[in-house]
Amino acid sequence: MKRYEVFPGRAGSPLQMADFEPAPLGDRQVAVAIKAVSLNYRDILVSQNTYFCPIVDGLVPCSDGAGEVVAVGGEVRGLKVGDRVASLFFPNWQGGRASAGSIAGALGAEGGGVLSERFVAEESGLIKLPDSLSYSEAATLPCAALTAWNSLFEAGDLKPGQSVLLLGTGGVSIHALQFAKAAGATVIITSSDDGKLARAKQLGADHGINYRTHPEWQNEVRRLTAGRGVDLVIEVGGPGTLERSLASVCTGGRIAYIGVLTGLAGQANPVALIPTMASINGIFVGSRTMFANMLQAIETHGIRPVVDREFPFAEAPAALEYMRSGGHFGKIVIKVGA
Repeated sequence: MKRYEVFPGRAGSPLQMADFEPAPLGDRQVAVAIKAVSLNYRDILVSQNTYFCPIVDGLVPCSDGAGEVVAVGGEVRGLKVGDRVASLFFPNWQGGRASAGSIAGALGAEGGGVLSERFVAEESGLIKLPDSLSYSEAATLPCAALTAWNSLFEAGDLKPGQSVLLLGTGGVSIHALQFAKAAGATVIITSSDDGKLARAKQLGADHGINYRTHPEWQNEVRRLTAGRGVDLVIEVGGPGTLERSLASVCTGGRIAYIGVLTGLAGQANPVALIPTMASINGIFVGSRTMFANMLQAIETHGIRPVVDREFPFAEAPAALEYMRSGGHFGKIVIKVGA
């Protein structure tokens, strides 16, 4: 069978295809024929060995996969051959408050990932999928969609009629746009591309801000909210955008701090939190329970994840380069099996 392994220091593409033989199943393990894998910005950091943990040569990358169960261990009770499943980013975080133990072993960084024809996991590290989603759509959910869901509803406590600011049009932001509109929120979204802003409005965004035309975009956010600011900011930019996000949030509002698209270094003065009494929540994907809640909402509202482009398995390195270019709207998917 085939899989990709990552070698951050190797010349050429850090992704290298390799042959492997799947290990025998343990009693509580499940073998999945992966059908689709989606990419996250995190996968770029892993390929460069600039992620939060050291990346060992030969690691199988990517956390987000969907596929069909092809074999189960003798003590598996909740899944059967033929079931459609997705991977859990944190296989050990089943529910409740996160702990150091529950978020250990994240796929595609600390633990092996899913960019492979065959993936073996504990039964508890997989979740059954609704029939309404294609494998490509389902593969977008484990990291980006769950991060958006957690930011909006689990940590963010978003209510109908409240307002949300989304930065950019990548996976997290587009999932958040769809979820927030389904919940009855007002959505402001930013981009440097008017075409992408137009597409976001077709998905329901109420306002778009081109941050090249309006480099002080926090002023536009204030203008669009009659000076009040937004209830919630989905902050995927990181240190380079946090200061403007602080100036965009309303009194008593929240900032869901997620990404590092602008890098790992920067300056933002947290003193702005004092007069606004706003809060910043660090968001790191979510638990199995949150995933189940999200799937129910997707079913209820008929939400279809936005897939920008699909690449064949043999072109996974090209998919990673496309991700690196930043030209996508929504998610990039690698088709692994038929």
